[in-house]
Amino acid sequence: MIHHPIDVATRVSPRLSALLRSRVNDPESEQPITLMTARHFLADLLPADFREAERMHHFDVDASLLDEMDALIEEFGETALAVDFVQANASEQLSRVIESLVNDENRENPPTLSAVKEAIVSGLGVRLIGEGVLEEDEDDTLVAEIDALIEQFGADTLAEDFLRYE
Repeated sequence: MIHHPIDVATRVSPRLSALLRSRVNDPESEQPITLMTARHFLADLLPADFREAERMHHFDVDASLLDEMDALIEEFGETALAVDFVQANASEQLSRVIESLVNDENRENPPTLSAVKEAIVSGLGVRLIGEGVLEEDEDDTLVAEIDALIEQFGADTLAEDFLRYE
């Protein structure tokens, strides 16, 4: 199974991304989830009469999740890994931590996920609370969140790619 060189997750709606994330993170799944297995799961969630009516009449003004899945399958193939289509953004709190590292003029290289974790463990969260960038309870989950990103994307992935802009 091939990972795609372009960021295909940017072409997925937030609703479909959430569905794919739930399938990819399912601990009972024995094999990697492909677009086709995710589509079968999605189709099985809908009652048969609704699936048929939606296919014929398209109740939604926007494309349905099934239509979106079908378009992805047509473009990328049935065996494309669903994990490639899951949007990954850091939380607002972690984004503030990453921004502080990205904007650090003393850094020679852009921060990776492992550099962010090292900074958090070394007390960056506490410093940002003192500066008013983070609220007191906002640093509680930073290590768990960065660990999850490292597990999914690798320690050497650029942290800047996960910034959430809102």
